[in-house]
Amino acid sequence: MERLADFLVESDPALAFETMAIIRDAVDILERHPLIGRQGEQGMREMVISRGRTGYIAIYDFIEADDAVLVLAIRHQREAGFENLF
Repeated sequence: MERLADFLVESDPALAFETMAIIRDAVDILERHPLIGRQGEQGMREMVISRGRTGYIAIYDFIEADDAVLVLAIRHQREAGFENLF
């Protein structure tokens, strides 16, 4: 998330703060609903985080035995290869 925040701050500091809050809120949902994301590659899950006409993808793993969610990456939809989702 640090890399993403740094990138957003460079282009628009006010928008960066708002976008990071939206992403944090979405990731917090995983604590209560870890299976909300769709099944992705290699057993990982993917949660779409909408942001206006664009969005982000949270790539994560739900470790059921430990009741734990491990967020592996947050990618912009274009970076993640999901240009046509929104």
